[in-house]
Amino acid sequence: MTTEQLIVFCVLGACLFLFIQGKIRYDLIALSALFVVVISGIISPDEAFTGFSHPAVVTVAVVLIISRALSNAGIVDIIAKRLSPLAHSPVLLLGALCIVVTVLSAFMNNVGALALLMPVAIQMGRKNDISPSLLLMPLAFCSLLGGLTTMIGTPPNIIIASYRTQGDLPPFSMFDFSPVGVGLAAAGIVFIVLLSRFMLPDRKKQGSVDELFQIESYLTEVVIPEKSKVIGKTIRDLEYLPDTEIVVIGIVRSGKKIAAPSSFEILAEGDILIVEADSEDLDVLIKEAGLELVGSKELCLEFIDSDEKKAKKRNDDSDECKEYIRADKMQLTEAVVQLESPIIRKNVINLNLRWKYGINLLGVARQGTRLKQRLKSIRFKAGDVLLLQGAPDSIKDAVNEMGCFPLAERELSLAPYKNTFLVIAVFIFAILMATLSYLPIHIALLGAALFMLLWGIVTLNEAYKSVDWPIIILLGAMIPVGTAMEATGGAQLVADKILILSGGMPAIFTLSLLLAATMILSNLINNAAAAVLMAPIAINISEILNTSLDPFLMAVAVGASMPFLTPIGHQSNTLVFGPGGYKFSDYWKLGLPLTIILSIGGVLLISLFWPL
Repeated sequence: MTTEQLIVFCVLGACLFLFIQGKIRYDLIALSALFVVVISGIISPDEAFTGFSHPAVVTVAVVLIISRALSNAGIVDIIAKRLSPLAHSPVLLLGALCIVVTVLSAFMNNVGALALLMPVAIQMGRKNDISPSLLLMPLAFCSLLGGLTTMIGTPPNIIIASYRTQGDLPPFSMFDFSPVGVGLAAAGIVFIVLLSRFMLPDRKKQGSVDELFQIESYLTEVVIPEKSKVIGKTIRDLEYLPDTEIVVIGIVRSGKKIAAPSSFEILAEGDILIVEADSEDLDVLIKEAGLELVGSKELCLEFIDSDEKKAKKRNDDSDECKEYIRADKMQLTEAVVQLESPIIRKNVINLNLRWKYGINLLGVARQGTRLKQRLKSIRFKAGDVLLLQGAPDSIKDAVNEMGCFPLAERELSLAPYKNTFLVIAVFIFAILMATLSYLPIHIALLGAALFMLLWGIVTLNEAYKSVDWPIIILLGAMIPVGTAMEATGGAQLVADKILILSGGMPAIFTLSLLLAATMILSNLINNAAAAVLMAPIAINISEILNTSLDPFLMAVAVGASMPFLTPIGHQSNTLVFGPGGYKFSDYWKLGLPLTIILSIGGVLLISLFWPL
């Protein structure tokens, strides 16, 4: 092994370790890897950022913008409305949801398709007493299956399509992936719809935000009496009392309500504070701060003296807490922490949500259960469900910037969407231009995205927000690193080892090993990165065996799109982790048999449509 090969393998090994560990964002890891191979002289400075101009990177970005346009045009809402009559049958509902998300994922970002249909599935499940745990993981897996069917369905396919040019062949076209992908998707849907309910837990999640987080048990009104210790102090001073967990939701002052007040709001005599606290913390708050309880359904009797009649009267008159958070200017929203969220491993103190966004964090649920530990001490994980309270615009902006996905129920209607047919027509036209080889796919889709921007279907701000920038940086940085592995002979070395493992067996056995290796890697690191690393190895294997390049590239594409075994294997898996109340082992129960079936089917279909 040469020095350059050793450096490349050490860099890739470090990347793999850090990707699995998950403590550093994967885009930062990729940039660090790029920096190391450049300063070591393996990649020249002039070539360092060529990955960002790669057609695969451009295609991924414009597909995400087009996905937003499809959403804005109301296409998903219209489809979801048609599913409502099927909700009476769990099997029919699951089948319809799986088919819709699979079809959508074939032409738009699979995470985007899942995100659009998740609220629909949760809402229909709640109305028909179907546990979210029986719907959401199948929906996530089918979003991955849909990505298999077309070139733009998932970033690995886009990457693999461009690698075909290294064999002096044109890139894979839009539907070259369909013969294998459609067959695997169909087999996967049948398996999931008919058998998933026997492999998944039936965890009856509470039917609403109120029930999951028990809002009324945590909201209380307290008044600041004359000579209270907190007069002239700030809300921050009150919330940071030692060993307490208190959130001031709002203030009623002289009959006026102050929603999500600033942490530096000065407290005055007569202020009525709407606070979120459990009974023990409320006891400390009243005693330490010299406050008086106004009343609440659950806590009044616990803190008012033995005058039960007086306590009952105060209970009957104290519905202001509930009315306050349900007021027109305030909103409660459940939001899921996504895999690439910047708030992962941070807590409320780090984020200072009220100061930055004007919102309050009322609760955190993990695996479908509200966490009972102190909110201040909770470090967020991917898949956590956050209960947020604030003005609708503030919550919307905060959820986006926090890298979360809102689970609030939304109404489904057939209100006219002016641009629905225009969006579909432009998208189909772009696909035809690429399919008929009039334009490269990245240019055709770029033209479609520009049209949608100029026509106003997507605003410029929405376009920038819809692009998954960590993925773009990951791809742009890892493509030169993959090139370094190939240029130094590292890919050739790995290919030789795989061939040694195959022990002179037929080429189909080597194909199976390559698919399995890619699949395992995609369950541990981002599947786009897995495709970037395994594609050069596939090219070297085909050259050594003197066989067609296509089946080996297809094997990498299929393997990279099967991260069914862990909740961290793909953003879709992480997105349903909290709302479905899943445990880590639940993914194995459904994902392992599905992986085995699709791996066998993938090898057979690749051999049939792309002969060795």
